[in-house]
Amino acid sequence: MADLLRNDILICALVAWFVAQVIKVLIDWRINRGLNLRRMIGMGGMPSSHTAFLVALTSMIASREGLGSTSFAIAIAITMVVIYDAMGVRRQTGKQSQVLNRMLHRMLVEGKPLGDAELQELVGHTPTEVFFGAVIGLIVPIFYR
Repeated sequence: MADLLRNDILICALVAWFVAQVIKVLIDWRINRGLNLRRMIGMGGMPSSHTAFLVALTSMIASREGLGSTSFAIAIAITMVVIYDAMGVRRQTGKQSQVLNRMLHRMLVEGKPLGDAELQELVGHTPTEVFFGAVIGLIVPIFYR
């Protein structure tokens, strides 16, 4: 456990995730005029904390172990897959949720209740959200080198 707590690479990635999540809460607070702490653990939104986490992790591995290391190859591959998934599959899932929620609302308005559970719409990321997550993931490791 002590080794885990001294793992600068992991700690840096967690700090990048935390910074992105705090920024996400602040942006949501500014837009919706209310503090929603659930955004600290919620998916989707600006900026992408998954991207911030993995870009920081990959940057730290590149810095410490080199671009030719096996660890860097694994980290960059995982980072690319997660970013692709966030902008692709998860984003499409969010769009489908929006459509289904509108359909459910229309059915409820017409008096045909189906249930009250709405689907979560913020599950993926736009390229802009991913970009700013990557910026956070590149900036935070500067303080750990």
